[in-house]
Amino acid sequence: MFGKRRPRGGKKAGPPAHDDLVRRQFTADGPNRLWLWDITEHATSESKVYLCAIKDVFSHRVVGYSIGDRMTSHIAVNALASAVQRRGDAAGCIVHGDRGSQSEAARSCAS
Repeated sequence: MFGKRRPRGGKKAGPPAHDDLVRRQFTADGPNRLWLWDITEHATSESKVYLCAIKDVFSHRVVGYSIGDRMTSHIAVNALASAVQRRGDAAGCIVHGDRGSQSEAARSCAS
């Protein structure tokens, strides 16, 4: 054989990009205290599009979003900028997402 045989099942998850400040407690006692975000893929008749949405845990409303034709960190950063622009003062707000590569980009933008 040439080279190493790769295990099935894809890549293993690496270490978290950041500390888990939420600790699975998805509650907030006021607006702009905790925002959750995720990126979803949607198939269209022409291609795929990706939606990054940010939700305020207190109000249960989407406070920012961004759509793109590629899943890059840019849609996460744009969604966060959209949320901050709509909500104004978000100082001290925790933004929680999965452990994807876009998480690091959004976290560095929020800092």
